[in-house]
Amino acid sequence: MTTYAALLRGINVGGHRKVPMADLRRLLEDLGYENVRTYLQSGNAVFSTGAAEPGAAGAPTGGAGPAARSGAAVCGDTDAVTAALGRAVEDRFGFAVEILVRAHGYLRAVVEDCPFPAESLEGRQLHVTYLSKDVDEDRFAALDRAAFLPEEFRVGDHALYLYVPDGLGRSRLADALAKPALWKGVVATSRNWNTVTRLMEMTRD
Repeated sequence: MTTYAALLRGINVGGHRKVPMADLRRLLEDLGYENVRTYLQSGNAVFSTGAAEPGAAGAPTGGAGPAARSGAAVCGDTDAVTAALGRAVEDRFGFAVEILVRAHGYLRAVVEDCPFPAESLEGRQLHVTYLSKDVDEDRFAALDRAAFLPEEFRVGDHALYLYVPDGLGRSRLADALAKPALWKGVVATSRNWNTVTRLMEMTRD
């Protein structure tokens, strides 16, 4: 059995694009998944399927194509799970939501590869942007990183890491990184470090 985390982007913000967590849990159960749980209201769902984890990092296998809306969605291909869940969310709530589905291996790698001293920081000071695919430093070449110090970001193999000592709400760097042009062709959704580590633990088999 493999346990996944589904990360929904941009829901329940300012009263818009509402997806009640109870309804999301019910939707996942209707798709045939087991051990369904949610965490906070920001769009984090954890669920299990009998299929094996797709690769060591739990990242997309990229090749199975869309899955059916029924129990056929219950498979070990994160691309197929993402497609099935995306269709189901749009059908149930009436709007499209970008979703990343990741297994424990990927979530563990994100934590282990953190370039900042997470153990000495508060959860609100460190944020991770999960990515649908790897990105390189060239994408951010136009940003003058020195102008934002002491705020920093690092591009990892699995995610982007953002250090904001005064929190996200006051961060000029976070605003600069939020520009849609920087994320063309990439699904990106962010969580603070407390949520990052909690999701890793929740998906541990």
